[in-house]
Amino acid sequence: MINSDDLRFFHAIATHKTLAAAARALNISPSSVTQRLQGIESRMGVKLIQRPSRVVSLTDEGSLVLARARRVIAELSELQSIIDNRLQQVTGKLRVLAPLGFGNEYVAPVLAQYALQHPGLEVELTLSDVPEWSSMHRWDVIVYIGELRDSSLRCIKLAANRRLVCASPEYLAEQGEPTSPAALKQHSCIALRENDEDVTLWRFSRDGTEMPVRIHPRLASNQGSVVKQWAMAGCGIMVRSEWDIAPQLNAGTLVRILADYSLPDADIVALSSDDTAHRSPRAENFIRLLQASLASRPWEGKTP
Repeated sequence: MINSDDLRFFHAIATHKTLAAAARALNISPSSVTQRLQGIESRMGVKLIQRPSRVVSLTDEGSLVLARARRVIAELSELQSIIDNRLQQVTGKLRVLAPLGFGNEYVAPVLAQYALQHPGLEVELTLSDVPEWSSMHRWDVIVYIGELRDSSLRCIKLAANRRLVCASPEYLAEQGEPTSPAALKQHSCIALRENDEDVTLWRFSRDGTEMPVRIHPRLASNQGSVVKQWAMAGCGIMVRSEWDIAPQLNAGTLVRILADYSLPDADIVALSSDDTAHRSPRAENFIRLLQASLASRPWEGKTP
């Protein structure tokens, strides 16, 4: 007879390429993995893993056990969530997805504070500027900045955030300052590739009139920190979120240009399940704590 712990153990093995990798994930020795696996196989009377093999390869029976293990683990997790919801306890695992730069600067410290407040809580923070929308069900809370394309998720605004056009003083002194969006075509532009957006179409507007400009970037990167470094080095003009460049604007190492024109805002939001039954106290309380932390827009008075 096997139990749920055995199923979780086998699930860990089956979802890693090698037994050594599974041992590292489980924080036990490879020999302990082999011994426990043999014990499970002995109790079930079947082989679950093909041997010998350099990679984990399941037998037909192993594939059947893995499918049932996934179902049992999911049901146990859901049962625990239901119980936690009834008790309003902040326990279990909180999975958070956030943009790389913003998550490192503003989300990670709040998560650390939250974990200290609730000893029964586990936290998993993933940072990515290119979220995989097809796997959004994996996360309890998604912190997102930019154009929102998935309307099936519940959206809570955390803070307003403008997109601004800027360049270094050195670049503007050498190349001159553009006086209209159209003039950007005569300048070196820097593009940040994020969120699968059309990053070369800068959608300016003024007094209700849209003035989109298609730029041809001389430099482009998928990392916001790299784009900012290039702009500060005098390589060209960029569009960047206010939360990220406010310290440099305050210090004068970057200068805002085309201030009479606006770009679509990129508000900072928290996304979670739209299903009330699946909202856990750990996620709801974290969103409220993050909202309170960002209410003062801490980047506004910040300097590098």
